[in-house]
Amino acid sequence: MKLVPESLNLKEYLKELDVVDYSHTLIQETVNKLFINEMSEIEKVKVAFEFVRDKVSHSWDIQSKRVTCKASDVLYYREGICYAKSNLFAALLRAVNIPTGFCYQRLMIFDTPEEGYSLHTLNGVYIRSLNRWIRLDARGNKPGVQAEFSLNEEILAFQIREEFDEKDYPIIYTSPNQKTIVALEANTDALEMYVNHLPDVL
Repeated sequence: MKLVPESLNLKEYLKELDVVDYSHTLIQETVNKLFINEMSEIEKVKVAFEFVRDKVSHSWDIQSKRVTCKASDVLYYREGICYAKSNLFAALLRAVNIPTGFCYQRLMIFDTPEEGYSLHTLNGVYIRSLNRWIRLDARGNKPGVQAEFSLNEEILAFQIREEFDEKDYPIIYTSPNQKTIVALEANTDALEMYVNHLPDVL
């Protein structure tokens, strides 16, 4: 699939947003711990990806009711669903001047269409040294889900099954989809939200 940036201005993918609050002290402290000056751009992307994937739990996987949204809160509590984890991944990279956007898939929530669909968020990252975008999914691995850092072939958490009306959206957005943020801000029980209140179309 050909990725399509929403904006050709890379500065749009570096902006600080309310939910991508990379000036927050906790984000800045983490940036200083994760990255060293000698690291290449690609090394920084890999380190940030693996940190968010492995060190921040997915709320459903740990059956936590806590809802996080802002990058700083996701980092503080070390948990969140994909919408929240993608905010943190973007914040860590935007903090070091690496353009990072938001990408979406429409997936079945569980195993059958009857159980419903939801939007899934992952990130698009612009690699200047390669002059192209790549997609990375820091959702968090578990049995049956194995996303990896890859510059060439995508190794994402989920493969699209078109026969079940799942969809891969090609656009790399400069900001998170507002429906996803509203879901996080309007709910207080992550498990209830995950089953019943996630948006299913862009």
